[in-house]
Amino acid sequence: MRILIAPDKFKGSLTAAEAAEAMAEGALAVYSDAEILRAPIADGGEGTLEAAVEAGFEERIRAVTGPLIKPVGAAWALRGGTAVIETAQSSGLAALGCEPDAETAGRAHSYGAGQLIAAALDAGATEIILGLGGSAMTDGGSGALRALGLRPLDASGNVVPLGGAHLVDVVSLDSSALDPRLAAVTLRIAVDVRNPLTGPDGAAHVFGPQKGADPELVEALDAGLLTWARVLAEATGRDVDVPGAGAAGGFPAAFLAYTEARLESGFDLVAELTGIDARLAEADLVITGEGSLDGQSLTGKAPIALADRARDRGIPVVAVAGRILASPEDLAAHGIETAGALVDLAPSPAEAIANGAQYVRQAVAELLAGA
Repeated sequence: MRILIAPDKFKGSLTAAEAAEAMAEGALAVYSDAEILRAPIADGGEGTLEAAVEAGFEERIRAVTGPLIKPVGAAWALRGGTAVIETAQSSGLAALGCEPDAETAGRAHSYGAGQLIAAALDAGATEIILGLGGSAMTDGGSGALRALGLRPLDASGNVVPLGGAHLVDVVSLDSSALDPRLAAVTLRIAVDVRNPLTGPDGAAHVFGPQKGADPELVEALDAGLLTWARVLAEATGRDVDVPGAGAAGGFPAAFLAYTEARLESGFDLVAELTGIDARLAEADLVITGEGSLDGQSLTGKAPIALADRARDRGIPVVAVAGRILASPEDLAAHGIETAGALVDLAPSPAEAIANGAQYVRQAVAELLAGA
């Protein structure tokens, strides 16, 4: 028997690779002679870089400007002419160095992500895949393009400070020093949301509070993004307030204006990077999972998207999650024949998080033994 083990991360507990290792141990406890195929997955956000490295990309480290100016070490990956960059590495909440609040939410920027793009271009990348997620900023990608040569100017002709709180002051853009290599590189932006840039469903209103923004700042950030969208449209003739542009604090907006970047399904991109379809062709069983299997998962998050592909090939799927809020009927519709939650095994949710690997192993073994 060949078992494809392809989980997403268990956020706050296990990386996707760690979850895959625990699942493999649980599977081998039942099927000791099984051939295990490991392929950690992601939906285009955090974990995309890890999945790429597991698939053979070379990890590289670059010191960049963090979301609050302080330097951070950020990883990215390269294979041939394709680079994989996660904005969270340089501009994520984890890179803040402090708890997010209204001050950090207004000041945070994506400058470091632009430095990673420059590093990829310096390394000869002709295709760059940008994974979005876990961002600290709501700056419409302005910081990233600043790092690549764009100069957002205020009414006095001065370059505006970094951060989403200052976008409202932008009146014009000087693109004379913009890196010319952006015109030739293929930019593929992985998104798993359909939120527009602005408005009640936009980046500031939906995701700003997660980054520490209070109601007053949410309105200010949204006003800044409205200004940013207008100035970008005036400069390039392109409407950037489109579905998906609200991801990662509106990061795609600047690149939709100044490059030929395209928004793509996060899981589809990761599946391409990791060769998941070829792995599925070899598998007799799939084991997947993530921290929470819930209603949001059913909209196409990575484990469900993988289960759909396995179902279409007639391959049974077993799922393990920290918690399961989706009904058995909903899971079955996506080909998941059986599923188990860590919170049903651990004495408390805190214990399930603290010792996730132990309970993942146990859950997989029990599900397979009872199959």
